[in-house]
Amino acid sequence: MKLYTYWRSTAAYRVRIALHLKGLRCEQEPVHLVKDGGEQNKGEYRAVNPQGLVPTLVDGGHVITQSLAILEYLEEKHPEPALLPSNPVERARVRSLAQIIACEVHPLNNLRVLQYLGNELDLGERQKKHWYHHWLEQGLKPLERRLANETRTGRFCHGDSVTMADLCLVPQLYNARRFEFPLDDYPTLRRIDEACRELNAFRASAPEAQPDAINPDEPR
Repeated sequence: MKLYTYWRSTAAYRVRIALHLKGLRCEQEPVHLVKDGGEQNKGEYRAVNPQGLVPTLVDGGHVITQSLAILEYLEEKHPEPALLPSNPVERARVRSLAQIIACEVHPLNNLRVLQYLGNELDLGERQKKHWYHHWLEQGLKPLERRLANETRTGRFCHGDSVTMADLCLVPQLYNARRFEFPLDDYPTLRRIDEACRELNAFRASAPEAQPDAINPDEPR
């Protein structure tokens, strides 16, 4: 398997965690999203993924894009350890929690959106940060309420085993800290994040642990 990735991509971060949790060997092919106008915009990578997004997983000649689709593929092909519960209702809960982040929060705050706000709408750094904080709050507040109040929350987002919801949460909180979003009002999210980051798979998948990590102060 080969994973086209970028060390700071939260979507690629999710997939790296799954690969480590499942003990799968995977070659990493870095795609620098900032250098020289972004390697994702070059014809070579567009031939692999026409959207020009990361991650992209290539497995046996099959090309799979979109992080949640990749997670589902890995879960079906390599079901142990499971990242989804066996019960349909519980599976739906995990997918719901994951999609709050992956479908509601992340798309409004990813690199191409922030670049558009600056390059096309001429917004400054303060305004872009305000945009980022607003939409992050819109997603994390209800997520905090759900996880704090629902009985199926355990050590992790769902019970005491890592699920896809945790794979989405940890990268998003990493990005929140990068953009100086205050997390004081999210004690449940912080507790789960800390529990996850104690695990080897999460440590090995962290942005700073990646071979293409260069400079923590590099522009986003």
